[in-house]
Amino acid sequence: MSAPAQAPAPLRDDVTAIVVAFDSAEVLPACLAALAGEGVPTIVVDNASSDDSAAIAKGHGARVLANARNEGYGRANNLGVAACDTPFVLIVNPDLVLGPGAVAALLSAAALYPDAGMLAPRIVEPSGRVFVQPRSLLSPPHLNQAKALVIPEGDACLPFLSGACLLIRRELFLALGGFDPAIFLFYEDDDLCRRLRDSGHALVHVDAARVEHARGRSSKPDLGRRFRARWHLAWSHFYVAAKYGLPAPSRWTILENGAKAIGYGLILNLDKLFAHAGSVAGARAWRRNVTALEQEELVEKAGAAR
Repeated sequence: MSAPAQAPAPLRDDVTAIVVAFDSAEVLPACLAALAGEGVPTIVVDNASSDDSAAIAKGHGARVLANARNEGYGRANNLGVAACDTPFVLIVNPDLVLGPGAVAALLSAAALYPDAGMLAPRIVEPSGRVFVQPRSLLSPPHLNQAKALVIPEGDACLPFLSGACLLIRRELFLALGGFDPAIFLFYEDDDLCRRLRDSGHALVHVDAARVEHARGRSSKPDLGRRFRARWHLAWSHFYVAAKYGLPAPSRWTILENGAKAIGYGLILNLDKLFAHAGSVAGARAWRRNVTALEQEELVEKAGAAR
C-alpha cells in the first residue's frame, strides 16, 4: 500500500494518534503520511523493533517512545496515551491508512453522539471487503449471531469495535484504566469494549470515516512470531473467560490442537505446525498458572497478572 499523496496539514490540538510499532518499517510510512495529511500529531510507541521503525517514525515527524522490550499491544498503547494531553486519542494500527477527512468525521460524530464511549471508522480491506466484528467471546449471546451480521450503511451502535482504529476521550480511557495491562496480546480491544458497554457507553461505527487496513501486516511474519501469537491468543482466551466468569476452553481443544500440530508436522506444513503448537503451549501455560507477563519476562515491571 503506497503512501497517499497528501501534504502535511496544520497540527490539530484536539487529538493525538497513538501507533504501536513492532518491526513495522514496511507499513509505517503510509500510515504516518496519512496521519500527517490529516494534521494529527502522532506518538509512535516502538516495542523494541529490530528494524528501522523508530527512525522512520522520527523521519515522519512523530514523537517516538522507545521501549527497551516489547511491552505488547495494549500496554504500549497505555504508555502512549499517558504521554499525550489532547482531549481525544486515536488508536491506530501501523498497517492502517486513514482516508481523507476520516479524523474530522470521527470527531464530528463524537460531538454528535455525546454518549459514545468509543468510535471507529468504516474499515476497508485490500479486497474491498468492509470489516465489521460480528462476534466476540465477551458479547452477550443475543448479540453474538454471525448470520445476523449486516454491514452498516450509516452510523450505527455496535456491540464491539475493531482495535485497528479507535477514537476515545483520553479522560475516559484513563478512568477505565486503559487496556488491561495483564494482557500482552489479543482480546485487549474486546475487553475494553466490554468495559465501556458495561459502564453505559455506546460504541459507534462512523460510516463517513473511511480507512484502509492491510490486516496482519503490522509486523513481518516468521515461524517464531506465529508460535508466539498463537500462544498469546490461547492464553488471553483463558484469561478473559476467567475475568468475566465465562466457560474456559475444554481440554479437548488442547488435545485437538496437539493432534493438528502433529499432523501438520508429518506433512511438513511448518506454519500450521507452529500455530497449533503455540495454541497448546499457551493453554498449558494458563493451566500451570504462568502469566503472559511472566512468559514475556515483563513481570518485574508490572507484578503478577493474577
